[in-house]
Amino acid sequence: MIRFLIAAFMVLLWTIATPAMAQMGGGKRGHRGEQKSDTAKPKVDEKAYKEALKRIPEPKEKYDPWGIARAPTPAHAKK
Repeated sequence: MIRFLIAAFMVLLWTIATPAMAQMGGGKRGHRGEQKSDTAKPKVDEKAYKEALKRIPEPKEKYDPWGIARAPTPAHAKK
């Protein structure tokens, strides 16, 4: 009976620990053949990026993201 309880307790611990191992990546087993390579990423041309930023037009008036939420006039009248 004690062996059965110990075995059941071990199975319970295993089922609790398994999802935690999945969240942590599982150690070295989760990285089969994956290698990070910096050469695969396309490099952005700085000059082209700056020229593209210059082509964006400037807004005529300042954008107010809370403009709809606020009342156009003050809610409290001055005495």
